[in-house]
Amino acid sequence: MQNTQTAGGAKYFSSTRIAVIAVLSAIAAILYILKFPIAAIFPSWLELNFSDIPALIGTFALGPVSGAIIVAVKILLELLFTGTSTMFVGDFADLILGCAFVVPAGLIYKRNRTFRGALIGLVVGAVCSTALGILANWLILVPFYIFAFFGGSWDPLLSIMSAIFGNVTRETFYTYYLWCSVLPFNALRCLIAILVVLPVYKHISRIINRLNARLTPKQERSAEQTKKLNVRLIIIGAVVLVAVIAAILLRYFLHDAL
Repeated sequence: MQNTQTAGGAKYFSSTRIAVIAVLSAIAAILYILKFPIAAIFPSWLELNFSDIPALIGTFALGPVSGAIIVAVKILLELLFTGTSTMFVGDFADLILGCAFVVPAGLIYKRNRTFRGALIGLVVGAVCSTALGILANWLILVPFYIFAFFGGSWDPLLSIMSAIFGNVTRETFYTYYLWCSVLPFNALRCLIAILVVLPVYKHISRIINRLNARLTPKQERSAEQTKKLNVRLIIIGAVVLVAVIAAILLRYFLHDAL
């Protein structure tokens, strides 16, 4: 969004930007909480959600940094309200996969603000997110679950997978899981987001620009005023972030204690 910054490199977090990030983060958090499995096609722990859509709209309208913030805030809000069932590993995976989708898309669109640039950015982001999903499951997630949740036993995972792929074994698990589950699941997740975002992002971007034009003060703040405001915003943001993380950890440990 061009008119959120002045030629002199004024503040990044304008009042409009903060408000839009908050709204899009709230929408993304709601969509993220409403995730659901497609058990007949994918293993039950692969849950589909549509929270990438507001994050992508944010990365196009406000830039890749804002898109990444929306991804992070939606996960923090979900952890605050519903907790974690994966010892934060699944949530961390959603964080890196979401950022791998929205950040490349935002960077490419920032350099080429056209429909073609948006399309290329979305495709590149989808490829990055899907590839990272395969690597993360192979190198981190599956080994962690087997060790932490199942005591090193493959039987629970194989039992779930056998309902979809009848002849799966320990030796063929990664072949079936990575290429027949993780790859198509993440490709489907990204495709749905792309099909929704492409037709609507321009309209939403115009609304954001109009809102910013109305909220931007007619007399620009001095560099010193801007610096002081940014420091206050950073301090407030840091305090809120620490409080949210503390609440999430407290919820997690109290839940385990009970």
